[in-house]
Amino acid sequence: MADHFFTFSIITLSLFVVASSGGLESELVADLLTLQAESKSGVIHLDDRTVSKFLTSPRTPRPYSFLIFFDAANFHDKPELRLRELRREFEIVASSFITNHNSSNTKLFFGDIEFRESQSSFQLFGVNSLPHVRLVGPTAKSLKDDSDVMDQGDFSRLAESMAEFVQYRTKLTVGPIHRPPALSKMQLGLITALLLLCLPLVAKRIFAGETLLHDPKIWLSGAVFVYFFSVSGAMHNIIRKMPMFLVDRNNPNKLVFFYQGSGMQLGAEGFAVGFLYTFVGLLLAFVTHVLVYVKDATAKRLAMLFTLLVSFWAVKKVILLDNWKTGYGIHGFWPSSWN
Repeated sequence: MADHFFTFSIITLSLFVVASSGGLESELVADLLTLQAESKSGVIHLDDRTVSKFLTSPRTPRPYSFLIFFDAANFHDKPELRLRELRREFEIVASSFITNHNSSNTKLFFGDIEFRESQSSFQLFGVNSLPHVRLVGPTAKSLKDDSDVMDQGDFSRLAESMAEFVQYRTKLTVGPIHRPPALSKMQLGLITALLLLCLPLVAKRIFAGETLLHDPKIWLSGAVFVYFFSVSGAMHNIIRKMPMFLVDRNNPNKLVFFYQGSGMQLGAEGFAVGFLYTFVGLLLAFVTHVLVYVKDATAKRLAMLFTLLVSFWAVKKVILLDNWKTGYGIHGFWPSSWN
């Protein structure tokens, strides 16, 4: 009889603990939904107290994951970190996720932590450089060792990269990214009104042949710009939303303009190579269209020698950079009869 009573007590206590745990989890989710609804973008502002309440104190597995953006307001004036831009993109991902799931998904929440307010939390996560985005899964016990860090190289595509990171780590789909329109309806209306007012004046100058489009120098400058735009990889930078440079992981005060590896190209290195190509092209255009009219033979020879040396130097720099970046080498071959 005593054994049966003891067994019944254990079962009752276990059910009570499970029910209490379930009630606590439901209460936490309800609190998170309330904080999410109070935020304009859906990003929950966390501090040391709320990190303890929602992440470290609850037992694992927690009924939710947390994607956290680590911020530092005193570093917003450093353009190389791009914290303001990345923070806006993070908010776009959060609002898009909430909108696409009709505010009913309780499996993933978005939060941000500010350094000056929550230095203990930064230490708890082991964050020592910015920008930094980390996903805390339901089973993560150690916030530093068990959570997933988004690679800094993945920030290049901004909100789209963050959405892919969420989908890969949590198997949850963010859905379409909803960006705010670049211009409001009022701004579009004002621009349309100004265009209509200027239309008669523009038409008059077009018929009189007095516009910039009638100036050959404009077409020449446009041709040079299109050439530079083509050879510098600018379209790749726009499509991929590549940054001009990155912050060195080992030294946050150092900037990386050239990324070693064939899988990624920064904007600065594309522009550097594009400048070399454009400069060589302009030199060749000078030789074929201007130098031929110079009558002084000595001046012609000196200009040709300068063009050859500079062109050789520029092409050599491009080949060396390609070899350093990809590991592929380009070798010259002498005619077999010269051996």
